Amino acid sequence: MHILLIAGAFNSLTQRVHAELADRGHRVGVELVTPRTPLPDVVRRHAPDLIVAPMLTTAVPREVWAAHTCLIVHPGPLGDRGPSSLDWAVHLGADTWGVTVLQANDEMDAGDIWASASCPVPGVGKSDLYRNEIADAAVEAVLTAVERVASGTHRPQPQATLPESARTGRPRPPFRQDLRRIDWRSDPTATVVRKLRAADSRPGVRDELLGSTWMLHGGHPEDTLRGRPGELLATRAGAICRATADGAVWIPELRAPRRPGEPGTVKLPATLALGDRLPPLPEVPAPLDPGAAPRTWSDIRYREEGPAGFLTFSFPGGAMSTDHCRRLLAAYRHACTRPTSVLVLGGRRDFFSNGIHLGVIEAAADPAEESWANIHAMDDLVEAVLTTTDRLVVAALGGNAAAGGVMLALAADEVWCRSAAVLNPHYRLMGLYGSEYWTYTLPRRAGREAAERLTTRAVPVTAATGQRLGLVDHIVDCAAQDFTARTTEQARRLAASPAVQSRIAAKKDARERDEAERPLAAYREHELARMHRTFFDPDQPYHALRRAFVRKEPVDGTPAHLNPAVPAGG
Repeated sequence: MHILLIAGAFNSLTQRVHAELADRGHRVGVELVTPRTPLPDVVRRHAPDLIVAPMLTTAVPREVWAAHTCLIVHPGPLGDRGPSSLDWAVHLGADTWGVTVLQANDEMDAGDIWASASCPVPGVGKSDLYRNEIADAAVEAVLTAVERVASGTHRPQPQATLPESARTGRPRPPFRQDLRRIDWRSDPTATVVRKLRAADSRPGVRDELLGSTWMLHGGHPEDTLRGRPGELLATRAGAICRATADGAVWIPELRAPRRPGEPGTVKLPATLALGDRLPPLPEVPAPLDPGAAPRTWSDIRYREEGPAGFLTFSFPGGAMSTDHCRRLLAAYRHACTRPTSVLVLGGRRDFFSNGIHLGVIEAAADPAEESWANIHAMDDLVEAVLTTTDRLVVAALGGNAAAGGVMLALAADEVWCRSAAVLNPHYRLMGLYGSEYWTYTLPRRAGREAAERLTTRAVPVTAATGQRLGLVDHIVDCAAQDFTARTTEQARRLAASPAVQSRIAAKKDARERDEAERPLAAYREHELARMHRTFFDPDQPYHALRRAFVRKEPVDGTPAHLNPAVPAGG
């Protein structure tokens, strides 16, 4: 079928639905809907067989849904209605939730039901839940609904006919800041963490801190540090630790509130956002391998199971600043001193990496210099992986990866992906040529023609397509919360296999042959020459594109690359 996706943004779920439908042979178009979008005209231009709205916050005009079957993906279980479904799921500590695919009509979330799917709600933030369990359920429900539409015989179920026993959700009001407010004097850690996680990406929790108003993003419990409720206790890797009524929480990121008429503000590591306002606090590092130590937060961990080592990391939004890269490189070098034959890089649920940290770059006194420092730090990390010849390195992608994050994964000997991961192996949409040795690793895996297509066409691909193209070696078909256990067991088997030493020897020989043919330094020099021109020329599109991305500036329309066969206009 010719399916048109309409969405407020080409976000993670829209990308996933796009890639999954394309994998199944559908012709998929995309239109980003803004207040100025003449949607009826746009739909007539596409002339789709079906319209799907994976993420839409505005109503579909009657002129559209009366003429076309239009499916709305609502991230809530049967009977759920309202714009803050996932906020409520996390805030209430729900065990299960769901996704419902509804037919658009003149009342929000009230249309006939085409499909639904349920999912568990693990103890994670709203954005992680959305990208994983909710996205899995959404794809299941969308694919079911598309099959039912294609059959021509299925009739959707009016919501009014749903028996009460089937209604696991109910209409809920918007989740506003008064519901999110933290009372530091009386709220226990569990309550504070739940409030923070229900707003971890957007909108954040509005709070007063050091005499100013901030939006707090993300929260992790701390079992050891204690202090007067509301007091700042320590820092760690850019995060701040704040005392609760019965313990403490780590808050990784802050954002200044947006003032009316001013540009959007940027989410930053908390210590960077506070800057000179931050009082002297102890920097309390977490042990790289905590073992059975009390619960505490760290964005980088290392552990061993027999001859397999596991270096896990998780950075907010998958963005890796200069500091993130340097700390991860130090941990990687430590891991390489250990007596293991297999080293797994990654392995947690959610984002693997999305490359350089555009938010930190945007907030820097000199964004060009910070861009330059960040890309060098990323390149140093990738080079360390590429030049590891005494063990096998596995990149384990429990979630999505993009740009330099994909290229970091491709530096490993094997790439293992959760089946639900979406890959964006390109830099073009940020006006960048890219580095991270991609001109060596991407053609080596996918071939030159496919590498050219991937980097210029700039559309997301599923893990299955990545495997067909040579980017992925093994697909792990499991739920997000099972990914660590599954990859751990697979890595242990790999490390114990009789062939592992011969594979390490063959890898070392291949690296030496490649180095003799063209040194890695030559690839890096070529890539960075292009990047330097982009970073230090203020007229390059990169600077405006970066600013628009991190400040969430509204789009003017749909980027041409999403619909290459559809004439511009509308």
